[in-house]
Amino acid sequence: MNLNPKLIEKLQESLSAVLPITLIVLGISVLLVPIDLGTIAMFFVGALMLIIGMGLFQLGAETSMTPMGRGIGSEVAKTRNLPIILTIAFLMGAIITMAEPDLQVLANQVPAIPNRVLIITVAVGVGIFLALAVLRIVLKIKLSTLLMVLYLALLVLSFFVPRDFLAVAFDSGGVTTGPITVPFIMAMGVGIASVRGDKNAADDSFGLVALSSVGPILAVLLLGCFYNTGEAAYSMPTMADVATTRDVARVFVVELPQYALEVMTSLLPIAGVFLLFQLITRRYRRRQLGQVIVGFLYTFFGLVLFLCGVNVGFSPVGMSLGSQLAASPWRWLLVPIGMLIGYYIVKAEPAIQVLNHQVQDVTNGSISAKAMNRALSLGVAVSVGLATLRVLTGLPIQFILIPGYLLALVLSRLVPPLFVGIAFDSGGVASGPMTTTFLLPLSLGICEAVGGNVMADAFGVVALVALTPLIAIQLMGLVYRIKEKKMLEQLAGQAPAEAESEDGDDIILLEDDEPESVQRAEASAPEEESSHDM
Repeated sequence: MNLNPKLIEKLQESLSAVLPITLIVLGISVLLVPIDLGTIAMFFVGALMLIIGMGLFQLGAETSMTPMGRGIGSEVAKTRNLPIILTIAFLMGAIITMAEPDLQVLANQVPAIPNRVLIITVAVGVGIFLALAVLRIVLKIKLSTLLMVLYLALLVLSFFVPRDFLAVAFDSGGVTTGPITVPFIMAMGVGIASVRGDKNAADDSFGLVALSSVGPILAVLLLGCFYNTGEAAYSMPTMADVATTRDVARVFVVELPQYALEVMTSLLPIAGVFLLFQLITRRYRRRQLGQVIVGFLYTFFGLVLFLCGVNVGFSPVGMSLGSQLAASPWRWLLVPIGMLIGYYIVKAEPAIQVLNHQVQDVTNGSISAKAMNRALSLGVAVSVGLATLRVLTGLPIQFILIPGYLLALVLSRLVPPLFVGIAFDSGGVASGPMTTTFLLPLSLGICEAVGGNVMADAFGVVALVALTPLIAIQLMGLVYRIKEKKMLEQLAGQAPAEAESEDGDDIILLEDDEPESVQRAEASAPEEESSHDM
């Protein structure tokens, strides 16, 4: 396998994710808040490390985590031993989560809770609910019903825990579904569902990520019942004092070994599990084994560069900008600036683009990838704007989360099951690395400047970004069902000859597609009538 073209592709994807934020920061530093040259140099070096690290990391996760997840899922499912299946699902969910970079970034920014305590709590939550998700596949439990019960339980529980833990808890659910966890969990779901082999197995392979996101929220909420943050104080990280390019290089070189040790500690359990799995099953041939090992190396080096670039050079600038803008007469410009950043962040997320094309394929072109992209971009822009407004005003996060999740749960009873799985699985996809590395630090800086409660007010931006796809995709699914029903009714009332003479108005597309796509959609309609039973 030639990895060079794939590596170039991943680096380009990383560049497209980081570049808009970099340009926005540069524009703000010129027009609104001046930043000294040493700080901006640290920011650009951090951005460069972020681009390279994210590219290497994504390639590594794709070539190591995906085949490992699928292999473990299928081999474990073949045992037909439910206790063994659930135990392995729990262990793998917990171990994989501990290596998730977004979680480590979040843990570094949460005051009062030690990093290790938060990471282990979240990991245990993911492990338990990944086991529950696997149990759902085995027992063929309807996803929408299970999600409704769990999220209603979360919303009720939110009224009985300290306010300081609410936003962090829901943020934890968003950051755990990152570039390591998602490929592994989704591949594991496919592997388990493939062994089941019935007609609904493919649809049931969705939903593992959705249920795994519930676990961290519940775990951190329960942690809040026993953990006291009353004496916690948040201290703004200080940017290193640099005067020359040599000073900049020295800061990053000094910090790199620390992050290398942290990453090695996180990845060694995963490597150990994979080695044990290979010794027992002998599933992978020598070439496949080599690919997985190379993927682990890419993951290691990418994660080291990513975390070092984020924590040393990228996040501190976001905090500084948020703090200075909030203390300036331009305070309310933070809302449109946040919306602009949110719009471009989701457009740059590679996983979102894959999702958009997936929906287009599922609906045979009735809902175009362009329409999906526009809906998600606008939705995330609104959610980031609301998050920024919440930080400035101190609005309780329940006022947004409760109506949002209730709407998402109601929609889950009205749309095809496939859309429910895709929507809830993609909730964490929208809150990608850029949300955790820049938007969250920006919110922390704003909150510190306006004198708000950091735990209660600053956190929550990840949760609100993760909420958007739940509503946007299901609304698309509702539109698709309505248009499909209308089209089938029209076709049923017409003779075949009359149906062929129609000018293509049966399906109302959400984008101005080419005539060929309209024809393809109409040609597939009779097939959809027989196969679509959602």
